[in-house]
Amino acid sequence: MDSGGTPGADLIRVCRCLYARGLVAATDGNVSCRCEDGTLLITPSGVAKGELEEADLLRVDERGQVIAGKGKPSSEFRMHLAVYADRPDVQAVVHAHPPLLTAFTLAGVPFVAETLPEVWLSIGPVPTAAYATPSTAEVVTAIAPYIPNHQAILLERHGSLTMGRDLKEAYLRLEKLEHAAHTLLYSQLLNGRQPAPLPPEALVKLAALR
Repeated sequence: MDSGGTPGADLIRVCRCLYARGLVAATDGNVSCRCEDGTLLITPSGVAKGELEEADLLRVDERGQVIAGKGKPSSEFRMHLAVYADRPDVQAVVHAHPPLLTAFTLAGVPFVAETLPEVWLSIGPVPTAAYATPSTAEVVTAIAPYIPNHQAILLERHGSLTMGRDLKEAYLRLEKLEHAAHTLLYSQLLNGRQPAPLPPEALVKLAALR
């Protein structure tokens, strides 16, 4: 996925990648980014991510009030606002419904990032937030404890949330996690047990690199 265009163009590119790779379906998911003036660009509610155009995007303030564009912002705008309010380093947020990562939460299987060095190195631990009613303030309450110190959060029965210094990083973290979930599943199918995490000394070395 290329980057380097306008924020709106980059956001649309991410939406199309999400749809093309099956990480969202129909109107699921939402994407946002922080603009230089402190406002946010966010996807509108009820529009398929694969069909979005730059003109469809909405600009909102820190309270989620629309200041440019037509329509309503994504119903999960509270989740995005909570991240930006708590993490000045985060410039982009991607909420998607990746099938296998979501299946992990349905099965009650934790995503053990410590099993794969590339995941631990580039993302770190990936917690699962307790189930909360989608599109409500309950979701913010569920993810709040994890926002300060994590780059990705799984949402029980509701997909994933990834953050980044830009749209590309937030998207690629999701793509890496869903790919890793396939690897973990295949490993368990091959040997009948969940993969073991890396030993503590290996994790320390990776943390030093990060």
